[in-house]
Amino acid sequence: MISEPEYVGGTTFDTVEVLTEEKPPRPPRTGRPWPWALGGAVLASAVWGGGLYAYERRAEPGPDLGGYRQVESVCEAAELKALSGVLGKRGSDGAGPQMKDPAVYETSCSLHFGSPDSGYDAQVTYTLHKVIDPGPEFGARSRYYDLTTPIDGIGEMAFFDDRGGEGGEIRVLDGQAELSLSLYRSYGVDEDGNEIGNKDPLDLSGIEVPMSQDMLSLMAALKKAP
Repeated sequence: MISEPEYVGGTTFDTVEVLTEEKPPRPPRTGRPWPWALGGAVLASAVWGGGLYAYERRAEPGPDLGGYRQVESVCEAAELKALSGVLGKRGSDGAGPQMKDPAVYETSCSLHFGSPDSGYDAQVTYTLHKVIDPGPEFGARSRYYDLTTPIDGIGEMAFFDDRGGEGGEIRVLDGQAELSLSLYRSYGVDEDGNEIGNKDPLDLSGIEVPMSQDMLSLMAALKKAP
């Protein structure tokens, strides 16, 4: 807008002051950045990090399980026909605890051969490692359980011990799968500490042969599991 002119000497205008509504330029902003700018940077970083994680997950699908799968009952998969031919009729089964985890799956069961008050008890354990390689630890664990006799032709590695003639145990590593089959004589003692039940045990020398046959059959069945 224009102000009223001032009179100088009564009749002439000397100067005219021109006023405007324009404001002086503001100084540049300093200090902390805008919150929305920070939020955008954090969001972009999170999206980028999430995309990188998803890419890495796709790039690393995990180890090859070699066809091994989870089963509802490992006792159903373990027919153990060779041991039944040596030890007698197979009796009732007992399911053990199951561990179902993205990293590892493990299940076990117990069963019996022969008459209910004597005979032989057995246990089957099946562990499927979905992330780590169990190979470096397998030999150490086998030695820890006194399994020192190697058996060829079963998986990558297999070890056996006859448990002093009272039974036997075989442990097998096949890729990401670990399997064990243990067998021991079933008997009890009376109140005087005398043994009752299986007083005439079988000669179990060479028991590793039927145990190895049953282990091979179990490994094949676990690969066919739905």
